[in-house]
Amino acid sequence: MIVARGFLGQLSTRTAYKCRAYPDQAQASVLNRTFGCVRVVWNRTLAWRHQRYHAEKAGTNLLQANAYLTAMKKLAPAWRG
Repeated sequence: MIVARGFLGQLSTRTAYKCRAYPDQAQASVLNRTFGCVRVVWNRTLAWRHQRYHAEKAGTNLLQANAYLTAMKKLAPAWRG
């Protein structure tokens, strides 16, 4: 259990729950595809941020990352289905 100071110094308790899923074959296939797409998007965005930082010596904020993601979606590569 983690106890942390919340808003205005009030103590709050954070709890965590562990659960385990046992997907059937169809669900496992959907999960694998979803996590595969997430990994591709994360890696491409990270590579873009890395390249931008080294080329321009500029950080990337959330608004810029979201704009890049929107542009990436418009390209509609094959992995999006």
